Amino acid sequence: MRVIAGHSRGRPLRAPAGGTTRPTADRVRESIFNVLGSLLDLEGADVADLFAGSGAMGIEALSRGAASVTFVDSSLPAVRAVKANVTGTGLDPARTHVVRSDVLGWLLRPHRFDLALCDPPYAFDAWEQLLGRLHAGVVVMESDRDVPVPVGWEIIRNKRYGGTLVTVVRSPQSHQAPPSDQAPQSQQRGTS
Repeated sequence: MRVIAGHSRGRPLRAPAGGTTRPTADRVRESIFNVLGSLLDLEGADVADLFAGSGAMGIEALSRGAASVTFVDSSLPAVRAVKANVTGTGLDPARTHVVRSDVLGWLLRPHRFDLALCDPPYAFDAWEQLLGRLHAGVVVMESDRDVPVPVGWEIIRNKRYGGTLVTVVRSPQSHQAPPSDQAPQSQQRGTS
């Protein structure tokens, strides 16, 4: 596993200890970011890497110019791996925020992102709840089966890569202002 492109291209990434994480394969990550390149400008984007695992998806976004990435995972080994991978790739930790939390619980507080990358365990079945709480212009979802997409969300891409189905959707609120009680992302940065 390595960073595919950008500032940290070729740098190795490590998976969390314990073997319960299923990192996104390099070729799948490359395909996802090729699709994203036609949908939004990653340069200066605020990104969420939910169910972060190794952090490979968010690190790829940082390497390609994202302004900030918030990594959220409930697993302590995953949080440790994300922090180690950010440091190991030479990326600026001040552009990251690493949170150990249940994703659905964390999303109860208002957050606004240009892009959300969601790669939960394949057993995850609360997609509609997740999308109902998520304020992001574009969302990438990885699963082993079709993901239920609520009315109003626009499906941009739905493609299978072996056992992984990648669904890219655009939010119905993608052109609305962020929630008013949210601090700007620039005030929320810094590894915790």
